[in-house]
Order: sequence, then structure tokens, then C-alpha cells
Amino acid sequence: MIMMPLGPQLMRIFEISPQQFGFLVSAYTFAAGISSFLGVFWVDLFDRKKVLFFSFAGLIIATLACALSPTYSILMLARILTGIFGGIPGAVVFSIIGDVFPENRRGTASGYVATSFSLASVLGVPFGLFLASLTNWHAPFYFLCLIGLVILFMIFKFVPNIKSHLKHKSIDSKIYDSFLHIIKNSNLRIALLFIASLVLGQFTIVPFISPYMSANIGFTDAELTFIYLLGGAATIISSPYIGKLADKFGKPKIFTVMGFLSIIPIVAVTNLPKVSIPIALIFTTMVFVFFSGRFVPATAYITSVVSAKHRGAFMSFNFAFMQITSGVASLLAGMIITKSPDGTLLHYPYVGLIAVAFTFIAMFMIKKVKQVNEPEQEIQIKKTTSSEEVILQD
Repeated sequence: MIMMPLGPQLMRIFEISPQQFGFLVSAYTFAAGISSFLGVFWVDLFDRKKVLFFSFAGLIIATLACALSPTYSILMLARILTGIFGGIPGAVVFSIIGDVFPENRRGTASGYVATSFSLASVLGVPFGLFLASLTNWHAPFYFLCLIGLVILFMIFKFVPNIKSHLKHKSIDSKIYDSFLHIIKNSNLRIALLFIASLVLGQFTIVPFISPYMSANIGFTDAELTFIYLLGGAATIISSPYIGKLADKFGKPKIFTVMGFLSIIPIVAVTNLPKVSIPIALIFTTMVFVFFSGRFVPATAYITSVVSAKHRGAFMSFNFAFMQITSGVASLLAGMIITKSPDGTLLHYPYVGLIAVAFTFIAMFMIKKVKQVNEPEQEIQIKKTTSSEEVILQD
């Protein structure tokens, strides 16, 4: 997430084009996508906590490599390494939601998880940009490493061992069973197409919000922090509420409502003329709120389209699909957007039209995805000598 607000600085310091910046953003997502895809073959064979811990530890090391990068090329390699380790934790987190929470509470749980993104926007990104404005662009990555160490300790200390999915795996089960199940299941294929359209409707425009606001509207590097501060603060309030609405009225219905509402800020931001900073911030904040409003019911719904024994593998596959698709979206936007002689960005409105088109496709696709009905599970947390272990009983 830190790459997008740093876009104006990186484009200026490394003297790179919007297309090259798009490569820098997509390098992470493509690597994360490949990593998540490979996770399909093994993620369901281990305790969720261990997978989360070791993949996150690798992510911290890779982030340190970003902080130490002296050139564009080395930063590109470091971002690829970051993606390799970053492709697993997100899938594992949503697998845990699917394992621990019953279907009628997953929207609420996903809403609270989404607030972590908002907290990062409110606290992490503005502070990181503030550090970058005081020192240089390397500082936010050092800051992320420090925060990552705190989170790693919290994973070790507070996340319980989750092994309930392992009861579905026989000793001689083949690691590609889940992959074959995903490929052969038409409902899961439709779910993946739904996620792809959702991501293309968002990540075509998100990476270039900061560069556009800087080059075309006149935001300073310091003022860019308000995009993430206000947007994150708004979604801290909205995400849990939207999650509860999704549980109450149905996830497809709430997703569709949020999809229609999100078209307003998509069109506004990508066509924004030179306006005052407060007016621009109103629309960027709306982007945060309604994009989060789409993501919460979508991810909660996706956890319910696959049985527990294949959930970890499918969520890895899904996360891989999301990352690769977001990489494609960034590349596509980078190929369309150009820089004029005076430094302003051109053709952003075309990118907005593409985002609107994929938003409509996503609203159509979610109606085609079917949930899997599983027996309600009784959730127990049993104390062990070293940590807690989650046990799910039918």
C-alpha cells in the first residue's frame, strides 16, 4: 500500500514514467499472485498459525530489502521478493475467518479485518509519508519493518493454532487434490471471475490517485497524507457497519448497492479538474469508503463458496488471482496514462470508464456465485500449555 502514495516521489527521484511506476506496483502483485498460487498445493497441509508466522517473517525481511534499495532496478527486485512472501498471509487470514466464524457472522468478521487496512491508512501511511517528507523515501519501509516486528510478536503470542482443516486430510492425500477440485468446480471458477472483475474495477484507478492528485490537482507531498488519513478514518467507521449490513440483508445485495454507489467517486476522481484540496479530498474519501464497501461483502461471500477442507487452498488461489489481476490492472492503467510536457497526467478518464465497466460486470457475476451449505459448527478455544488451539466440532 505504501508504494502508491510514494508514487510522485519515486517518479521524480528515479525519473521514471507512469508506465515504469506501474511496473513497480505490479511487480509486487504478480509475485504475490504466483506465491499464492503455489500455496494452493501446500497451505492446507499445515497449521494456519505456522503458515501465517513464517510467511509474515519473510515479508519483513523483504521489506527491509526495499528500504535498502539504492536504484529503481534493485527496488524492483526487492518488491518482487516482498510479493513472494506477501502472497500468503492475506489468504491465510481470510481462511481463518472461514474456519472460525459461521457463515452468518463472516460479514461482520470481514468488516473488522478490513478496518486493519483503514488503520494502516490513518496511522501508517500518513506517518510514513511524513517520514519521507522529512528524510527520504526509504524511511517508510524502515517504519514498516518495525511495525512488522510488533505484528509478528502478536501473531506468535495471540493467534491460536488452527488445525481443524487437517482432519479432512488423510496421510496419503495428494497435495494437488484441492487444486483439481478448484479447477473442476464451475461455481469456484465463476467466483474467481467475480473477484477478477472486482479487482479490475478498483486497481485500474487506485495506484494513480496520488500521482494524479499531485500532478493535476496540485497536492504537495505532505498534503497527499490527507487522502489516506481521511479515507482510512472514514472506512474505520464504515467497514464494520457494512459488514453487519451484509450479514443482515445478504452479501450479494449489499455488494450491489455499494457497487452502484462506487461509480460516483470513480467517475469524479478520474475526471477531476483543478479544484480546491478539500473538494478533491471529499471524492478520494468516497473512493475509500465505497471500495471498502464492495470488498467487505465480496470477501465474506467468497469464504462461503467452498467447503472447509478446500478453503485454505481456494483462498490462496483466490488471493493469487486477485494479485495477478491487480498487477494486470496496474499495467493496463500505466499503458493508458501518459505524462504531458507540463507534467500533468493524461487519459485518466479512460481508465475510469474501464473501472466502471468492470464494476458492472462484478455486480452481474456475484449473482451467479452459489454458497456451499455446511453444518453449523461449534467453536471452542481450548487452552494448551504454549498457546491456544481452535477446535471446530460438528
